[in-house]
Formats: sequence, structure tokens, C-alpha cells
Amino acid sequence: MSTSTIIAASQSWLITPNVGLMIWLLVVFGISLYILTKWVFPRIRNALDERARTITDAIDSAQRTREEAEALLAEYRERLHEARGQAEDIVTRARQTAHAHEQEAREQAQRISAEGSARAAREIEEATRRALQELRNEVAQLTVLAAEKVTRKALDEADQRRLVEEALQELDFSSLSGGAATAANN
Repeated sequence: MSTSTIIAASQSWLITPNVGLMIWLLVVFGISLYILTKWVFPRIRNALDERARTITDAIDSAQRTREEAEALLAEYRERLHEARGQAEDIVTRARQTAHAHEQEAREQAQRISAEGSARAAREIEEATRRALQELRNEVAQLTVLAAEKVTRKALDEADQRRLVEEALQELDFSSLSGGAATAANN
């Protein structure tokens, strides 16, 4: 059987060339090719073109997004740089203002101190002047009393005045400002 099967197969209609079969094969191939080129290939081309357009759009979109991101990053960096510059300016101005306020406070403290010193000097001078005046009055009274005791008589006002003036001219009151209490005790 094996030989008969080989012989039968060799005489099969698929293996032997038949002109009629070849024509039908070519007609079916032509019709299939026509159907493919008329309806199938355009749809496949459209699908491929659409896919290519989608990919191109996606690439363009990604490129635009990247450019926008780079622009935003550059803008962010610029704003950050500006903010740092402004912060440095603010800190510099704050330091200058603080230094100016500190200097102003020092000057005001010095002015207040100078005014206090001047006021104290005026008060000391006034107290010294009053003490000297009191000392003069006491010296005058003591002089009159001493003169009355020495002369054992009452002096009239003109004599009293003359004696007081002579005694006061003999005294040097400028050196008595520190020793006013000593002179009053004598």
C-alpha cells in the first residue's frame, strides 16, 4: 500500500498542473488582491497612519510638555534668585535700620547724659552760690557781733555796713566752696 499511495498521490489534481485550475487560481488571487487593495489595505494604511499620527502627536506633546517644564523650571529658578536677592536686600536694610536705630539710641543716651550732667553742674553751681551767699550773711552777722563785743557798743547801720564790707573784701570766697562748712564752724 505504500507504493500505491505514492502513485495515487502523484496523480492527484493538486500535484499535476492543470490549466483550468491555474486560471481559477489566478482569478481567485486577482479577486482577493482586488478586495484587499480596495477595502482592506486602505483600512490598514489608515490605521497605521492614525497610529503614526498618534505617536507623532504624543512625541510633539511630550516635547511641548518638556519645553514648558524647562520654561517653568527656568522661571522658578529666576524667581528663586529674585526672592533670594530681595531677602538679602531686606536683611541688609534691616541691619542698616538696626544700626541706625542703635546709633540714634546711643546719641540720644549721650544727649540725655550730657543734659543731666549740665543740669547737675548748674544745680551744684546754684547750691554753691547759695551756700556762699549764706556764708557771707553768717560772716557778716558774726562780724557785726564781734565788732559789737569788741567795741561794747551798738553800731549804727552805716558802721555795720562799712565793717561787713571790709571783712568781706578781706575774705576770698572762691577758695571756700569746698571748705564752706569749716568756715561756718570757725
